[in-house]
Amino acid sequence: MNKNFTQKIITFFFFIVIFTTNSLAQTVQPEKKDSVIQKDMGDVYRSIFKPKKSSKQDSINAKRKYQFAFIPAIGYTLQTGFAAVLSANMAYLSDTGYNTKLSSVNTSFTYSQYKQTIIPFVADIWTKGNKWNFISDFRYINYPSSVFGLGGKTDPNKGVTINFQALKIHQAALKSLSNDFYAGVGFYLDKFWDIKAIDPLTRTENKQLQKELGSTESAVGLAFRVLHDTRKNQINPDGGSYYNIVFRKNIKSFGSDSASQTLLIDARTYFHFPDKSKNVLALWTLDWLSPAQAPPYLLLPSTGWDDQYNTGRGYIQGRFRGRTMIYFESEYRFGITQNGLLGGVAFANLQSFSSDISNQFSAVFIGYGVGLRIKLNKHSGANLCLDYGWGQNGSGGFFVNLGEVF
Repeated sequence: MNKNFTQKIITFFFFIVIFTTNSLAQTVQPEKKDSVIQKDMGDVYRSIFKPKKSSKQDSINAKRKYQFAFIPAIGYTLQTGFAAVLSANMAYLSDTGYNTKLSSVNTSFTYSQYKQTIIPFVADIWTKGNKWNFISDFRYINYPSSVFGLGGKTDPNKGVTINFQALKIHQAALKSLSNDFYAGVGFYLDKFWDIKAIDPLTRTENKQLQKELGSTESAVGLAFRVLHDTRKNQINPDGGSYYNIVFRKNIKSFGSDSASQTLLIDARTYFHFPDKSKNVLALWTLDWLSPAQAPPYLLLPSTGWDDQYNTGRGYIQGRFRGRTMIYFESEYRFGITQNGLLGGVAFANLQSFSSDISNQFSAVFIGYGVGLRIKLNKHSGANLCLDYGWGQNGSGGFFVNLGEVF
């Protein structure tokens, strides 16, 4: 990947067409009626290409169990360059109880300017009465990406571009222990293969890279999870909190390169600010630790390599990497149009890395930016997120996401 190219601010072009299938809709807890009729991109599409739908039909659709959206798009990010994306999102409730949590399934196919292929399948399923939570995160990537070394003192101009294929299979089942409190176990597999440098390297550099990475990396094992989640809508939270602790133990007999361990502590909270407004202040902290033997290099804590690839807006994915990552982000979400079609955000984040578990953190790196939100589904609250983030040392670029960043 051309590093100079990715560091430039270039013209951003985004085109989106959405088809909302009226026969598939979710049931959402009854809300207070707005004086202004709410709109999403499905309404925009129908107003242009189809006869106007009656408010009675819209009310019927809103009460149906499933909501499905299909989104073809073209966008740009630092990591992918220009990319063509086909995304699908489904949301539903297992029953109509007021406290029922919203289940969602997301998948997409992305092919980028840098010949990257990205195919995720992510599901967050709640059973009736919220008794069980099944969490699936499956991904295949074929992926040129840059690596910069370990710790917070790495030179942004001395990254090495590597190519690899990777498969991620994370499946967990959590049982309700009390209201909004869950615990369970999961099976986690991460496999990297065909790892090789794209940039021309000296013999010494190539030897060092092979020593760090090799041609394959594998981590397979069990994950023990504890979850406390009071959010009603996981796609677009407007209140509540989320605390997720994951201890992962990779096991050599399962196929891991080593018996490594990681500990992830993920905490988020959301509240209206000002109190009686619809605007939301969201706070997120993520501590990602390797307390004993570290996992393979590409699975070490790193910018933009969290489960949803969302940390560190303002920096290219993989910009920082270490044995330990401490991360904090805040985002203020507000409406632009009264009908809910357009919204905006302002965000700021801090990240710090240690190259060794015993070392002090050498630096704190700041990212910040603004973004636009386009309502894809007014019933589930799903947004298309278009953000521009700035980092230190001239870093910056566009970031695109289906659903809120956190």
